[in-house]
Amino acid sequence: MQCELISTELTRRMNIPHRLFVMLFMLLTTSVGAQLNTIDRNVVTTAVPFLAISPDSRSGAMGDVGVATSADANSIHWNPAKLAFLEDGARSFALSYTPWLQQLVPDINLAYLSYAHQLDKNQAFAVDFRFFSLGEIQYTDQQGLDIGTYSSNEFALSGAYALKLSRNLSAGVALRYIYSNLTQAAGAQAIGQNITPGQSFASDVSLFYEGERFVMEGGQTGRFLAGLNISNLGTKIRYTETTPSDFIPTNLRLGAGFIWGIDQYIDLGLHLEANKLMVPTPPLRDNEGNIIAGMENDVPFFQGVFQSFYDAPGGFTEEMQEVVINAGVEMWYDQKFALRAGYQHEAIDKGGRQYATLGLGLRFNVFGLDFSYLIPTTRVRNPLENTLRFTLFWNLHKAES
Repeated sequence: MQCELISTELTRRMNIPHRLFVMLFMLLTTSVGAQLNTIDRNVVTTAVPFLAISPDSRSGAMGDVGVATSADANSIHWNPAKLAFLEDGARSFALSYTPWLQQLVPDINLAYLSYAHQLDKNQAFAVDFRFFSLGEIQYTDQQGLDIGTYSSNEFALSGAYALKLSRNLSAGVALRYIYSNLTQAAGAQAIGQNITPGQSFASDVSLFYEGERFVMEGGQTGRFLAGLNISNLGTKIRYTETTPSDFIPTNLRLGAGFIWGIDQYIDLGLHLEANKLMVPTPPLRDNEGNIIAGMENDVPFFQGVFQSFYDAPGGFTEEMQEVVINAGVEMWYDQKFALRAGYQHEAIDKGGRQYATLGLGLRFNVFGLDFSYLIPTTRVRNPLENTLRFTLFWNLHKAES
């Protein structure tokens, strides 16, 4: 539903055939595997796919890993439980900007602002705001006369709290409000469509483990990390009274990491994660709409979460294809300069989002700056290819010390 609504509106802006643009927009929403289904491809799709876009350049440069990396101001997105392991006295802002499909449309982008605050040695909180702009849309009537220009956008506002359960283990929760205005109410009425903004509430539940640093042979050190986050557990979203509501991208993210202290200056982080959308897989249907394999996917949200683990038409093999693997490497020199790289693999039949990432980071006393760049490794186009993304950090507690 959401893909059709956005593609209709953006088609008006770009003056290209609607059917062609539907195909183009399906590629745009590869952030949640939203592509055209064929006989061989059975892709799981959701509404509000902007929630699944990696918002910051640090994780974006490491193949979109983040559930089991060290804590920072953007931990609220990847794993709220990490907030409990922020450095002592941490109070920091992060601002990220991501151009989206910039080679085709100049005014689609994602902006992300987050703030993290350590309350004491055992607890912390954070807030974030994510804004996805679809730019301005010029509406015309059936005769082609201009009837106004309107803006379409989506946003999510979140708050999170984390608490240490022990010296090495923490838990975190987050609450989120989601708003999706795809057509602007005034614009939709102007062209005779009864479309309203979609709204939803969701939550995250997470765990994080940070092991003690230990000494290895030769004086080198090591430390294990592990994390789990179930994100966007929430109500389905609806845009019209006559169409079915859509699932939001509820996701299970599980990962582990190892921080290798090579010497007093160089730390090398190795990270591996697995992701699975907790959203029902579309069944296979015959020409009359009867299910011939799989299960009905128009079910209540809570049922869909559990059903997503066993409803694939292809059985266990297809369920395993729905698991996305992310791997990332991060090398710090003196905690001032970082080099990063990563890779994501997704089965071709489930969207084929396979790409490598590169990036670097700089840290000063108060400020920090991260960059990332994405390189597709298959024929599946990615909205972020040939795009430089950046994140700016500001550490308030260091500025005041």
